[in-house]
Amino acid sequence: MGTVRVLHGPDVRAVLDMAGCIDALEPAFAAYAGGAAELPSVIHLDVPEASGEIHVKAGHLHGAPTYAVKVASGFYGEDPPAIDGLVLVFDARTGAPAAILLDGGYLTDLRTGAAGGVAARHLAPTRVATVAVIGTGIQARMQIDALAVVRPGIGEVRVWGRRSERASAAADDIRAALGAADVASVPTVEEAVTGADVVVTCTAAREPLVRAEWIGPGVHVTAVGSDGEGKQELDPALLRRADLLVVDARAQAERLGELQHARDLAGRTIELGELCAGTVQGRTDDRQVTVCDLTGVGVQDVAAANAVLARAGDRGDTIEL
Repeated sequence: MGTVRVLHGPDVRAVLDMAGCIDALEPAFAAYAGGAAELPSVIHLDVPEASGEIHVKAGHLHGAPTYAVKVASGFYGEDPPAIDGLVLVFDARTGAPAAILLDGGYLTDLRTGAAGGVAARHLAPTRVATVAVIGTGIQARMQIDALAVVRPGIGEVRVWGRRSERASAAADDIRAALGAADVASVPTVEEAVTGADVVVTCTAAREPLVRAEWIGPGVHVTAVGSDGEGKQELDPALLRRADLLVVDARAQAERLGELQHARDLAGRTIELGELCAGTVQGRTDDRQVTVCDLTGVGVQDVAAANAVLARAGDRGDTIEL
């Protein structure tokens, strides 16, 4: 019946880095905004007795050789939490299985970070000296990695987390990745964001952490934590204040993102793909306040999977069906 390619975590990591993923995602976002992609609703499954949360996302880019279905899980009943996932890739001509990417959740982490990089490419100030990171998980690292690709020369990073030891650990990792930057954990969200050029929020919060009055002119905010009903990281007043309010997928952001707490603003949102396609302009003024609400869309997983397969060479195994 055919064969299926199997790539494991080390293979996937070896062939796709942050810069490559950012470049792969930009045209995928543009295709989605232009109607050249298929994106079904997200399936969200809870396993409450183990504090488990599973997301199933899928997508197809018109003309691409494959489509993909991604399953990503986070089980938070243990410390550290168990994070896992895989991507199933299918031939877009026949629907036959083409590849299994047993990446352990790496592509989900990478493409989430890369989406922040795409947003920052169009929305962040030209010079980013100081960054605030609200959250201490993998996206605290990934979002800074992506930001450094599109805005090199970051001088200072302030990290806040509910648990000081995790904030310190995240700061250590970011410091090691950036090299010369001054990176430290701070005791309050307000201290982290005051005076920052870019603010990144990547928590599982269900009430606002970042207040509108703490954000000065010219700041860009990337919010990635709100990807489910009831989640929230930003003061709705900050969304109302934004000169540019950007979302990855408008309908999904209304249902799962920060926009669910300010649905009346949906009509003035811009989809990230419109910026990528050049049909709408991003930041034009150093004093603009910009906000990007990222909920995660299936075309990111398709684009990342296609990039991996295009670069994989003879890596991985082949199994008979």
